[in-house]
Amino acid sequence: MEYTHKSVLLRESIDGLNIKPDGIYVDATLGGGGHTYEILKRVTNGKVIGIDQDDYAIGKASEKLKDFKNFIPVKNNFHNIDEVLNELKIDKVDGILFDLGVSSFQLDIPERGFSYNHDMPLDMRMDKNQTTTARHIVNGYEENELVRILRDYGEENWAARIAKFIVQEREYEFIETTGQLVSIIKKAIPKQVRQEGSHPAKRTFQAIRIEVNKELEILENTMRKAVDFLNVGGRICVITFHSLEDRIIKNTFVDLNKDCICPPEFPKCICDHRRKLKIITRKPMVPSQDELNENNRSRSAKLRIGERM
Repeated sequence: MEYTHKSVLLRESIDGLNIKPDGIYVDATLGGGGHTYEILKRVTNGKVIGIDQDDYAIGKASEKLKDFKNFIPVKNNFHNIDEVLNELKIDKVDGILFDLGVSSFQLDIPERGFSYNHDMPLDMRMDKNQTTTARHIVNGYEENELVRILRDYGEENWAARIAKFIVQEREYEFIETTGQLVSIIKKAIPKQVRQEGSHPAKRTFQAIRIEVNKELEILENTMRKAVDFLNVGGRICVITFHSLEDRIIKNTFVDLNKDCICPPEFPKCICDHRRKLKIITRKPMVPSQDELNENNRSRSAKLRIGERM
């Protein structure tokens, strides 16, 4: 299946990397390869590493970028960026890009089970080799666990009611498909609410996807590891699509920007902590109106940029 991939905040993120022709750069979320392509066009004597845990993404991007001899695709989770760079015997890099969330082609391939617009088996795995799927979560989690992920990861106002309806429904039959889950969600959310705003299943599907792939659990630690691999003056650019993601990135950047982390009651600094990151974007960059008009999926995107001290 062919798909149309539009890289979000493309110009802003590429400009934010402040690319040097002989630099080493990492696209930690390779996806469709759109950001990587633009980096490669600017890196003539250096190299670009593209990381993705999705076999399909690695294959598609490798085909797209086959003419670039300085491109190195790596199948792995971006949380293991330290392992990837160590295996490649790379001590420092000049820029790292993270484009978080689900890729367009993952949404556009119904069989992957990410979309609430197609009736397909509940899956939602970014890495097809992992064992836990959305089916396991929907049918196996206790009601209070379902409430937690729907509330915390989906910011769903009807979390408790949706979880209750899921548990009631699965007593009669296993919930196997996205279509079954959408039907349950629609029953749980009052009709007048369903008619307002976006698709009623959007937040629930987002929450389950985040839980399946443990997307938030690894973020802060990954950012800290990534910054440690940056050369002085190197840039880290992070695109988020979810308020919880953005909050984690913002708070981690702020913490890495601190010169002292001693308790305020200490009369003088004894921590010997020195800031690692200069924050370039005090407020996150967001898509222009032109980009919003061209790509509806960019509407919740935010870009934060930091520079290694």
